[in-house]
Amino acid sequence: MRSRESLAFVLRRSGARWVLGLAIVVVLAGHALSRVDMRFVDTLDAMIYDAKVRLFMPRTTDSRIAILDIDEKSLAELGRWPWDRARMAMLVDTLFSREHIAVLGFDMVFAEPDASSGLAVLDELARGTLEGDTAYRRALDALAPRLDYDRRFADALAGHPVVLGFYFSNRDTSSGAIPSPSMSARAFGAHPFMLFDWTSYGGNLGALQDAAKRAGYFNPVIDFDGAVRRVPLIAAFRSGVYGALSLEVIRALFGDAALAPVFDDPADPAAPLAGLALTTPRGTRIIPVDANGAALVPYRGGTGSFPYYSIADVLAQRVPAGALAGKIALVGTTAPGLMDQRTTPVGEVYPGVEVNANLIGGMLDGTIRFEPPFARALQASMLAILGLAMIFLWPWRMPARATLLTVALAALVVAADLAAFARRGWSIPIASLLLAVLALYVLNMSYGYFVEARAKRHFAALFGQYVPPELVEEMSRHPEDYSMAGRRAELTVLFCDVLGFTAIAETLEPEALARLMNEYLGTMTEVIRAHRGTLDKYIGDAIMGFWGAPVDDPEHARHAVAAALGMRAALVELNRTLTARGWPTLWIGIGINTGPMTVGDMGSHVRRAYTVMGDAVNVAARLEGLTRRFDIDIIVGEATREQVPDIVFREIDRVRVKGRVAPIAVYEPQPAHEHGDALARWHAALAHYRAREWDEAQSLLATLAAQYPERQVYGLYRKRIEALRGVALPEDWDCVSEFDTK
Repeated sequence: MRSRESLAFVLRRSGARWVLGLAIVVVLAGHALSRVDMRFVDTLDAMIYDAKVRLFMPRTTDSRIAILDIDEKSLAELGRWPWDRARMAMLVDTLFSREHIAVLGFDMVFAEPDASSGLAVLDELARGTLEGDTAYRRALDALAPRLDYDRRFADALAGHPVVLGFYFSNRDTSSGAIPSPSMSARAFGAHPFMLFDWTSYGGNLGALQDAAKRAGYFNPVIDFDGAVRRVPLIAAFRSGVYGALSLEVIRALFGDAALAPVFDDPADPAAPLAGLALTTPRGTRIIPVDANGAALVPYRGGTGSFPYYSIADVLAQRVPAGALAGKIALVGTTAPGLMDQRTTPVGEVYPGVEVNANLIGGMLDGTIRFEPPFARALQASMLAILGLAMIFLWPWRMPARATLLTVALAALVVAADLAAFARRGWSIPIASLLLAVLALYVLNMSYGYFVEARAKRHFAALFGQYVPPELVEEMSRHPEDYSMAGRRAELTVLFCDVLGFTAIAETLEPEALARLMNEYLGTMTEVIRAHRGTLDKYIGDAIMGFWGAPVDDPEHARHAVAAALGMRAALVELNRTLTARGWPTLWIGIGINTGPMTVGDMGSHVRRAYTVMGDAVNVAARLEGLTRRFDIDIIVGEATREQVPDIVFREIDRVRVKGRVAPIAVYEPQPAHEHGDALARWHAALAHYRAREWDEAQSLLATLAAQYPERQVYGLYRKRIEALRGVALPEDWDCVSEFDTK
């Protein structure tokens, strides 16, 4: 019945918050899986991606690729575009014969015949008015090769590694010629793929295409905001697969390298497209692409990341000798009137030819970035995991902690994304994740403030006078589970006292002593709180705390021991501060015991406190007193030690403390600097001592005392042995040490 009531209470209090949180996660996961269209999320993803590009771009100049620019200077010297093909033939001859470039790519289409020479008019005269003029025909035949500019251009292209440009479209008809496919669609076998495809193309004159043999399309992917962030390196057209201009330039550079798709798992027909393999004389080069066959443009920097040469300077031979030797040359334009400007993450006005140059440089360097095929599924999975964690596990009733965890989670998502982008070249959309983190944080903070704040304040007012403030938050989550009435429970209690406090107090002025104690008590209290302890009271310079109530804690013994070790470490740091101020250093003794005790609201109508009482509490106080006798800062009772078997302890003694008849074994958490052999020797010495084998025990204790002279317990046992030698001990001697004082 109680469990059903608790469930109903939780659902009443948090059900609406959970439903709203799940709705946020489901909607954003739907967007991640392309089931829900949320443009503002896409916009945020684009902004994040652009920021990553700008953050990681090297901002260096790639001198391997030269851009031959149809700039305003060229238009002023050579006339308006398009120039006649004779001049283009001269350019090709100059680049290969004089400049010795490696590969030439044209980021343009030569779609129409060149009639600028007038040859067509002369041919018409030969067939008309001057049809019978033999001398005219002979002169025309001799002149025709010089005036056939398209043929001259084709002859210049032939035999050189030249890649022409073309474009795909969705018009009704195609024009010009395009090369043979880079590979057949059959190369993909049974693997599904979603390559971009078009219904028509705009190609080059057949004679030019036949002469060059190679060509690549220059269609980018224009995102919803008009920016160019990726380019499909392969595209489907009819039964073939064609390569982009940048890819075909790379293939030409490596001797028309063979092209083949590569999949994540060749044995799995459902594996997504993962890359393109170029087989070159130097080995196989893998170019990663996404499921659409596209690659993200690896922008090196803003405009000017590659050396530019005006074509006017190239034709006039004003380029320094050797400046272009061995380079990949791309012919393009930056002249504003020629309309080859793009919007990119690194500039709103960016030459289209430089987009291709960046892709070529990225393929050469192996720095192509892409969205991996699993990116969307990963995003949805992380949304589910992080969303459910934030909805059901986040400590929303502790705003400071929830805020820090939320900031840390968002930072972790961003850091993981940046690492994947920088090291693996993966671009994974994270806007949905960040929005989910933010939305769930705002939802739960608002819900907690408006819906739960009043109930929480009421609960704190009711129980805050009994329960330490650090546990009120946790208790307020399930108030129906708590009662301040006295009850019997197994708990762990800790006493901590400053050794020699009276002497310390005599050396300090009252104000200084108060400051010292405030700092000491504050430091120790924070450690107890950090390990889920309930601060019972301060007794002068002593501290009393316990674990396991009011909030149930199955690990109460472990947390108490961990707190003691933490107090030991915190005291080292505190003493450094005290020494720097000229104050005396502090030494503490800590006693811990576990057992049944009474816990609850106790006192009178004048003053009440939530505290513990019982024999186990008294034993803990006695154990704290024994720390002075053994010169050990932490002593733990046998019942506590049995509940934390994975912590290494050393048995110190069997003792009979004041107020108890039955002896108990007492232990010390193993000091970090004493390991293995030292612990084994100590336990062996203790066994010899209890077996009255004095010489063996003395020998081991002498070795330990020499190794650890600061450990007074070794000297204590040596003195005991000296006192016991020659004493006629009774047969039933139990080795128990009697302590009659607190």
